[in-house]
Amino acid sequence: MPFSLHIAFRNMDASDSADALVRQRAAELEHLSDRIGACRVVLDCAHRQNQLSRLYRVHIDLTLPGGSIVVNRDAGSNHAHDDLQAAIRDAFDAARRQLQEHVRKHDGVAKRREE
Repeated sequence: MPFSLHIAFRNMDASDSADALVRQRAAELEHLSDRIGACRVVLDCAHRQNQLSRLYRVHIDLTLPGGSIVVNRDAGSNHAHDDLQAAIRDAFDAARRQLQEHVRKHDGVAKRREE
């Protein structure tokens, strides 16, 4: 069952290429788990003081049965996040890792401590 996907742009104009990339990466997450109920993505642009370049922040919220996965990729001092596509890639890579761990735990495949 397809999940609902909501994409929001803050402090920046909507971009068709960013929208397409988010939709592609969200579809990849859907292949990992059919338990995703909703995916909300916020793309935010923060202007740096005294510089012309911008840093991008990406927030992803996945709704799953029994919980949620939240990813906040704040640019901080990461200059790779001068590029919106790199920021999206990093955030969705983190979401994929967390979703894989969630699926492992839910399916009972997570590592267990030896007694």
